[in-house]
Amino acid sequence: MYQAILKLYERIVLKHPVLTIAVVMLLVVSVGYFSKNFRLDASADSLLLENDHALKYYRAISAKYGSGEFLVVTYSPKQDLYAQDTLDDLRKLQDSLKQIKRVASVVSILDVPLIESPHQTLGDLSRGIRTLETPGIDINLVRAEFKTSPLYSDLLVSPDARTTALQITFKRDKTYYALLKKRNRLRAKEQTRSLTAAEAQELETTAGKFEDRSTWLTEQEETDIARIRAIMNEHRGKAELHLGGIPMIVTDMIGFIRHDLAAFGIGVLVFLVSMLALIFRKLRWVTLPMFCCFVSVLFMFGFLGLVGWKVTVVSSNFTSLLLIITLSLCVHLIVRYNELFDEIPDADQLTMVREMVRTKAIPSIYTSLTTIVAFISLLTSDIRPVIDFGWMMAIGISFSLLLSFALFPAGLMLLKKPAPFVPRHDITKIITRRCAHWVEHRGKLTLAIFLGIVVLSVVGISRLSVENRFIDYFKKTTEIYQGMKLIDKQLGGTTPLDVIIDADPDFFAAQAAEKAFKEKDPFADNFFGDDEASAGLSGSSYWYNSYRIKTLYKIHDYLNNLPPTGKVLSLATTMRLMREVNDNRPLDNITLAIIHKKLPKVISDTLFKPYMSKDGNQVRFALRIIDSDPNLRRNELLKTIRRDLTGKLGIKAEQIHLTGMFVLYNNVLQSLFRSQIMTIGVVFLVIMGMFVLQFRSLRLAIIAIIPNLISAGIVLGLMGLMKIPLDIMTITIAAITIGIAVDDTIHYVHRFSEELQIDGDYLATMRRCHDSVGRAMYYTSITIIIGFSILALSSFIPTIYFGLFTGLAMLVAMFANLTLLPLLLLKFRSSADK
Repeated sequence: MYQAILKLYERIVLKHPVLTIAVVMLLVVSVGYFSKNFRLDASADSLLLENDHALKYYRAISAKYGSGEFLVVTYSPKQDLYAQDTLDDLRKLQDSLKQIKRVASVVSILDVPLIESPHQTLGDLSRGIRTLETPGIDINLVRAEFKTSPLYSDLLVSPDARTTALQITFKRDKTYYALLKKRNRLRAKEQTRSLTAAEAQELETTAGKFEDRSTWLTEQEETDIARIRAIMNEHRGKAELHLGGIPMIVTDMIGFIRHDLAAFGIGVLVFLVSMLALIFRKLRWVTLPMFCCFVSVLFMFGFLGLVGWKVTVVSSNFTSLLLIITLSLCVHLIVRYNELFDEIPDADQLTMVREMVRTKAIPSIYTSLTTIVAFISLLTSDIRPVIDFGWMMAIGISFSLLLSFALFPAGLMLLKKPAPFVPRHDITKIITRRCAHWVEHRGKLTLAIFLGIVVLSVVGISRLSVENRFIDYFKKTTEIYQGMKLIDKQLGGTTPLDVIIDADPDFFAAQAAEKAFKEKDPFADNFFGDDEASAGLSGSSYWYNSYRIKTLYKIHDYLNNLPPTGKVLSLATTMRLMREVNDNRPLDNITLAIIHKKLPKVISDTLFKPYMSKDGNQVRFALRIIDSDPNLRRNELLKTIRRDLTGKLGIKAEQIHLTGMFVLYNNVLQSLFRSQIMTIGVVFLVIMGMFVLQFRSLRLAIIAIIPNLISAGIVLGLMGLMKIPLDIMTITIAAITIGIAVDDTIHYVHRFSEELQIDGDYLATMRRCHDSVGRAMYYTSITIIIGFSILALSSFIPTIYFGLFTGLAMLVAMFANLTLLPLLLLKFRSSADK
């Protein structure tokens, strides 16, 4: 069977190289044309869990309370904050920002309602509001109010009164959310039953329109944020300004992805060319592999554009990975081709290329399959970018394998047989022979060293954590870091957490019973009607009445006193302000009804709409969490809030809902640990099965998997010992390490089995393997190690960790495959043969 396939391959590829190259290039150019549709995505949704019910609830709450996307501009003037020159500059800044088309509002200290400058009564507020712009306003009173107000202090103005904030709210894109709702509705229907032909067509059309709208919206946000930054630059002479908020982070992340794609692609390309030129010193051994690399990357860019997959922060290094993996396949072919000069020195070019393909096809197929399995295992994750990354790499590696055995051999057939390559100073040979000598004479020490690494890894893995701070994803020189740090320290925290509390279910049951009673007895309606009519909402709602005010205060104060909490705003904040305007008299239901009806719309929209539902049966406590707090433990905090609200404050569990970006991100982090275990488990089992299938021996399969588990384990162990938490990038390291490192293992074991048949001498076989396939293993490993190290140039900290730790894992894997693997083969396989 194998011989028949080889003859067919020779007849099609090797004897018609020009036609082969033409057909492959026609396919690549056809697919590569769609690279014009290549898109990037760094939206918050791209980092969230697939099918996360918490995401649906978050979107519903955001729409209900108007807590949509916004930006924060921090303004730290060089003069006093309340100096006239400063206020004039602030006004110009605010007016300029309002001119941006998509901006719905810009809130600043200039236009928020003032209640204590001077003291306002309910009657005063009903006649109109006062702001900092009101003629004759007392600046000293304003200064005192912004410092002490439960609504504005630590939110609009810092405690030291040196920094203020402008909140820029964008208009809600109704088209985007309508398409999102329609797409999700159809997808939900698809999960419960088969869609009709019309519904399937509608889903496809809606999904396409949604993607187009999402792309347009991302581009608009990028344009708007560039405009905002340009406006900010005009005011830097009078103040220090920083920009913060989810839209800004998304835009900057896209910038990071672009930088990484360009820098790493070019950096790895330059490095690979240099390595090939340094190692093989022949033009053909540079141009042919690099041609294969270029074609594989072009194909993938076009394929991603064709199917509409967007590249995210997680998959931004796919270009570097694909270049490295394609080159690795080519290097094994080059080394094998050069070995044939000694084995069949008089052979012609066709014989040389055919033999190269014959001896390397099976191990290369198995190495590619194991690497594909490693990436496919990422599909067990619930995180969409991780899943897409797995598919991208699996498809890319499949195509790279085909390229390597189509373009590379076909290209060789167009060239004459070169003179044998004999390096003057063969450092690689010295290193591989030293490794063989070490194994032969220091077997016990080798086992002891790797046993120590295993123990160290186990200890470190037991200390692994997923608790990390979003601020630590960025370098201290980036605006994201600086803005988040300032907002955390001076303006009440960065990460939103909403505590939503519904009415007691018994309340609705009582209402239903009362309604039924009234319907039976018409006199009962008159009996209850007068009080309810006079009390209005305070007489019909669960939360908006005098009986619940103390409970609201208790919940608010509890949340405010939590260590990681910055600013907390809620209906309790509103009630405290209303008591002040009521001359500190208690608020009864009649007063509450008057407040709700008589307050100006601008005050109602500020004090009521964001924190209470229209029917008064649900309240929202809006928290800002200090993300830079080194003691922040997200999951523990959420559990504590739920436990204390039920245990200490008597709220029923079914009333409590926690939502916001804080919760969504925590869900991702918690999923990471489960994904890590599942991913490694899947990779281990599948690769073990492939080893058994290839080597026809369970013992040999176990021997082969050990060095790769150690290389993955040492990385996770070091991360645990160094207290570096798992994140959306480092979660993939273990699976990728096993998948790539196992390539060298397969090549070595395959060659070892062939060489052993020559004389049955295990030591001599090991020496020959180190002199032959060991060289290719060294070349590919060094290339991969340095190639991954280039990722350290990223501005995204998880990418830096990914590059450095994967490079370290490959270094450990290289020495494990050159020392521990042959040692285990010598000790355990030879003893089995005896």
